[in-house]
This record gives sequence, C-alpha cells and structure tokens, in this order.
Amino acid sequence: MMSVSITASAADHIKKCLQDRGQGEGLRVKVKPSGCSGYSYVLDFADRIEANDAVFEEQGVKILVDQDSLPMLEGTEVDYVQEGLNRFFRFNNPHVKDECGCGESFSV
Repeated sequence: MMSVSITASAADHIKKCLQDRGQGEGLRVKVKPSGCSGYSYVLDFADRIEANDAVFEEQGVKILVDQDSLPMLEGTEVDYVQEGLNRFFRFNNPHVKDECGCGESFSV
C-alpha cells in the first residue's frame, strides 16, 4: 500500500495552521511539472476531500494526495524544520534523483 507520512513537527504545525484558519480537512500535497529540475511540490490546505484523493492520517492530521501525484510521493515523509530564521516543510522523498541548486524543484 502506498503511503505518505509526517513527522511530529509537521503534524503540530499543520494542526496549528488549521486551527488558525478555523476550517479544513488537512494538508493537500501535490506534485506539478515546474522548475529547472522537472517537478515541484505544491501545498495547500484542503477544505474538503475530493473523490480521487488518497487520505493518510497520522498523529491526528490528514494528508491528502491526488492519484496523479501519488506515485511520485509514495514513501515520502513530510517534515517541518527550522534552520536559523527560516521555517519550511521538507520532503524526504525516496524517489528524488536530483534537485536544482535553489531547492525549488526535483527530478525522479
């Protein structure tokens, strides 16, 4: 079975964002063609679950992934990290073969 997981740090951040928004089913993660390496991640808060969404629930948080993105995200761990003053989601994706220098896109 395909899966996407999240760390405790990511779960805490997503819960806080959903609480601040006052609504939402969870975090939608997609992959789209973009950037110099081929693909980029797209994040958005989902207010409803679509018919073609795979839903992964962990630590009280739902991650929604559409069927087109799922093969490239299988086995990915979503983390939320702080490096200096920067805070961001980091994707530990076992399918990534290369990333661009700026870190905005990847290839599989």
